[in-house]
Amino acid sequence: MTAEAAAGTRRSALPTWLIAVIAGGFLLLYAFVFWTALGFLLQQAGGVTGLTGYGWFVLLLPVIFPPAVFAAAFAIGWRRRALPYVAVMLTGLAFVAAFWLDVLAYAAASPSLYGA
Repeated sequence: MTAEAAAGTRRSALPTWLIAVIAGGFLLLYAFVFWTALGFLLQQAGGVTGLTGYGWFVLLLPVIFPPAVFAAAFAIGWRRRALPYVAVMLTGLAFVAAFWLDVLAYAAASPSLYGA
């Protein structure tokens, strides 16, 4: 193997099992937000007034958002050392939680989501 070929491949700074343990722990937290958002969407859709098209759009976003942010955080952080990897995953989780709280507050304050 030449020096140029070795410089072209970048290896992970962590063992595979540690990457999996950190990702698995954060995956449980991201999944909690996902299932909470999905439950809220289904609860509001099955309510007395139902949802408008705009309501479906707004309440479907927090269902799609956590898997996308987890995938992005994993792609950014898995080749880093443990502490930066955890920091990237935690930043993504904070971003998802803030987005979920914003959508929840908007759903409580906006009557335009309901009444199909």
